[in-house]
Amino acid sequence: MKEMINKWIEEDIGFGDITTEALIPDETIANAKIIAKNSGIIAGVQIAKEIFEKRGIMVAILKDDGSEVYAGETILETSGKAKDILALERTALNILIRMSGIATQTNEIVKNIKHFSQDIKIAGTRKTAPGLAKFDNMAINIGGGDTHRFCLDDMVLIKDNHIAALGSLIDTLKLAKQNVSFSKKIEIEVENSKDAALASKNGADIIMLDNMSPPEVKETIEILNDFNLRENVLIEVSGEIDSQNILEYANTGVDIISLGTLTHSSKSLDISLSLSL
Repeated sequence: MKEMINKWIEEDIGFGDITTEALIPDETIANAKIIAKNSGIIAGVQIAKEIFEKRGIMVAILKDDGSEVYAGETILETSGKAKDILALERTALNILIRMSGIATQTNEIVKNIKHFSQDIKIAGTRKTAPGLAKFDNMAINIGGGDTHRFCLDDMVLIKDNHIAALGSLIDTLKLAKQNVSFSKKIEIEVENSKDAALASKNGADIIMLDNMSPPEVKETIEILNDFNLRENVLIEVSGEIDSQNILEYANTGVDIISLGTLTHSSKSLDISLSLSL
């Protein structure tokens, strides 16, 4: 994480903050508050703290990661050289607004889903910004969601292109079970109830129903139940799921709902920095 923070700072500052260097005397000491302008769930506070501490700025955290914050509330306070606070302002705010936006949307969805079931998991996907997967997934966790796969070595996930390369769903599952450690779960993506049944019969641990409508998902689960194929697998739905239709999916009997929108389309939480001498 420290290496990533150094890269962010270097990327933003370049050869120096020429505006601040030209205007602010080196000895000027200032205080600053980071303030929420919208209500939401705060995430990224510890990372913002580390960013400011890179230049010896003192930081007092008033709202921890996972805290609910309301418009106008102070998240953290800083004290140090004014030029250093200003130089690091945008880097700290960028990670705060992104992570807090992801945590806020995740938390809203999780709370809505709990009306249907306490057991359904809301998960992210690997549709993250390059270099930010760790932080995006951290924000999902802070918001009450699950990270799904953090990276490719977490779990076997057989997708349509894997099956296309081998030509057979059954053969693909067989190879996965032969060649992958027993410690790794095997998930397979299917698009119809027939393939879902085949996957359950042939050793899948998790079945992802991809791009299926809520009625199709419900019918598939009913078929699996009818043939005693439901108990041995977890059912995940993914694809074209958003805040408008997620409750329909929650009412189908699934175990997991994964949404790429948590990381690629979440609205940033509006947060600003106010400096005073």
